[in-house]
Amino acid sequence: IMPRALRRLLHLVLFCPLSKGLQSRLPAIKVKYLLLVWLGILIASWVIYMQYASYSELCRGHVCHMVICDHYRRGIISGSSCKALCEQRTLTLQHCMSTSSTYQVYSGLWKERPVVIKCGIEDPVKIDGSPDSVLRQEMSLFDKPTRGTSMDEFKEMLHSFLKTNLGEQPSLSTLVDRVITLADVNQDGKVSLAEAKSIWALLQMNEYLLMVALQEKEHTPKLLGFCGDLYVTERVAHSSLYRLEVPHYLQALVPEALSTNLNHWLAPAWPRRARITIGLLEFVEEVFHGSYGSFLICDASPRHVGYNAKYDCKMANLRSVASEAVVRGFLRGRRCETNADCTYGRDCTATCDRLVKQCNTEVLQPNLAKVCVLLQDFLLFGAPSDLRGDLEKQLRTCVTLSGLASQMEVHHSLVLNNLKTLLWKKISNTQYS
Repeated sequence: IMPRALRRLLHLVLFCPLSKGLQSRLPAIKVKYLLLVWLGILIASWVIYMQYASYSELCRGHVCHMVICDHYRRGIISGSSCKALCEQRTLTLQHCMSTSSTYQVYSGLWKERPVVIKCGIEDPVKIDGSPDSVLRQEMSLFDKPTRGTSMDEFKEMLHSFLKTNLGEQPSLSTLVDRVITLADVNQDGKVSLAEAKSIWALLQMNEYLLMVALQEKEHTPKLLGFCGDLYVTERVAHSSLYRLEVPHYLQALVPEALSTNLNHWLAPAWPRRARITIGLLEFVEEVFHGSYGSFLICDASPRHVGYNAKYDCKMANLRSVASEAVVRGFLRGRRCETNADCTYGRDCTATCDRLVKQCNTEVLQPNLAKVCVLLQDFLLFGAPSDLRGDLEKQLRTCVTLSGLASQMEVHHSLVLNNLKTLLWKKISNTQYS
């Protein structure tokens, strides 16, 4: 039996907000219902608090803006977006989409055009939090090239850097010229020290480097401008394959089956998903033995694959994509006990040679197999009944593909082309093609 004092306390907590008159008019109110109400209020308050805490931790666009504009006014950096960001204020940060405090992502507007603004920032744990310390940390980003560096020396710096990050490619000189053209903001045929420092800092960011290398590809968002190590890209209408993403602090409360079913319900019609899939498969083709080498998808998450209003696939986030040269360099000579020790990123995993306790350099699972794992969920539900059997069979074959060199060429191309053909046959000559 509940002690009298405890009952009295419970009565005060539950009924105190209600007037005596209201209490008398609501005799049927049960304590358990009020407990549920208070529990709901408690959970809602916790969610709001977690949302605010997460936002304040992850979203530091004001710091990016402060640092970039300070450097611009002091003549340290330059860029095609600097005036719009720091003087004209026609480039504005709006909605925070950051998932890391060290990599800021905002939707925004540039002269009324929707864009995405991305900016690297120093880890807040490593600085004391004052504006001066942030500025001091960011200064180190723009310490190269140094004053007195000639254009030929800068080109050699770029060539060496690109060779390290993309491997020895016959077309690296073309890419160097593209970088120089990007850096020459005022198009005077020369690259100032501020322009050189800015483009060098940008190239240290993996996604920017890949966007420059893949800029001619259909499924890569277009680069629109930059200022220092802040850069602007076209906005992808849908930045994820699925519309609903449960925050990490709610994942324990929301059943996975519920979120999956909701995402299936909110997803585009199957023919449109087929069109998105064809674009994703084309991207896999584009990054395999391209002009500047091969690239590996090291986190095939639906959060990184987007699509535009026409349902054309666009890779909304390229941070999880790495050049094969970088992955091999990471794995080469790396000490290991198990295969898990030979992992670059989230899932670019190679085997561990347990005799010599070193990683091999061939990644086990190729891009196509990872994408097909993703497609098993995204593409199969709601598929036409006359196609579903063949589609399941093709995807099962696809997910078992190996990254071994002996399989990579003919077998992969065959599986990929079979999938594309199967989907095109179904949606060609329709409004979805």
